[in-house]
Amino acid sequence: MSKVVNCPTCSKPVEWKPESQFRPFCSDRCKKIDLGAWANEEYRVAQSAPNEDDELASGAPDQN
Repeated sequence: MSKVVNCPTCSKPVEWKPESQFRPFCSDRCKKIDLGAWANEEYRVAQSAPNEDDELASGAPDQN
């Protein structure tokens, strides 16, 4: 029995198997919608602000 996941774009169930060409998406359309959202910067990867100790450890020049 193959695993079933929901398409990240439309939530339609998708079987996770080699024949599912666009997995985890249900179709090329949903895949392109997701890619477009990344290109338009609608999605962002969270990043913490660098602190002073990290900058000193990396050898970054002091901005003072």
